[in-house]
Amino acid sequence: MPKIAILDDYADAALDMADWGSLPAGFEPVVFNDNLVEHDALVDRLKDFEVVCAMRERTPFPAAVFERLPNLKLFITSGMRNKSVDFAAARKRGVVCCGTETSGTTTTEHTWALILATARHVPHDHMVMRQGGWQTRMGFDLAGKTLGCVGLGRLGSAVAKIGASAFGMKTVAWSQNLTAERCAEVGAELVSKQELFERADVVTIHLLLSDRTTGLVGAEDLARMKPGAILVNTSRGPIVDETALYQTLKAGKIRAAAIDVFSEEPLPADAAIRGLDNVVLTPHIGYVTEDTYRLFYGQMVEDIAAWAKGSPIRTIDA
Repeated sequence: MPKIAILDDYADAALDMADWGSLPAGFEPVVFNDNLVEHDALVDRLKDFEVVCAMRERTPFPAAVFERLPNLKLFITSGMRNKSVDFAAARKRGVVCCGTETSGTTTTEHTWALILATARHVPHDHMVMRQGGWQTRMGFDLAGKTLGCVGLGRLGSAVAKIGASAFGMKTVAWSQNLTAERCAEVGAELVSKQELFERADVVTIHLLLSDRTTGLVGAEDLARMKPGAILVNTSRGPIVDETALYQTLKAGKIRAAAIDVFSEEPLPADAAIRGLDNVVLTPHIGYVTEDTYRLFYGQMVEDIAAWAKGSPIRTIDA
């Protein structure tokens, strides 16, 4: 009887997001709501499972884990790439690797939710109202301000277009390989990294995590920001020097930050940044919507059904 491990279902939503009962008789989904990353404990949990469904970049799967899961036959991730998984090691062990499509809008929408919430102090004012209070802070207008996009790929360009069309914001952009031609396509101005941090009223990060982007935004960059500027990160936590960001915010050197991603996830309950009142924190939910989860889990069911028939789909071969 094939057992299916559904990992890191923090919201306990997986079974409601897809028709798991449509799978062939005997396939048994088992949901885990916690995040288990210690190798021995993870191997002990998964040793009897033939299928693992992972939410991207929540539980790492290095070669050392795959080598200790001899019963594993099929590994599925949400999305078609997952930096936390050694797919080559899995395939070497004979494990079929598959993925799913992803939504092209959810993180863009969440980025703007964070920008607006931070600019207008929405979390703070909500708390004050709940406590019986009234006005205590003033927000700032986005109209006519400068948006700085660190990265101008699919997500960065979508964020920039909303800034221009909805608020008349001017976009400046930089990344290591960004060209003037690409900026022209989006209506952005190509600037140096230094100039972006100096000019932008809102700095928003849209880069893939890699060796060369880890720590890319450091103390010197944060020090160049305007005192009234905000920084938003919906990409990956390690792209920003988190210690430098904490110190910058604690000292009040920039207006605020809005962070959805962290080097350690889930963010520890005693993390110092939780105690600051000039930061908006969300628990890596840029892609967490009902629509996206229906896409992820629905296609995971499709992947399992196709594999069971001997014709895997959406395979990850690179």
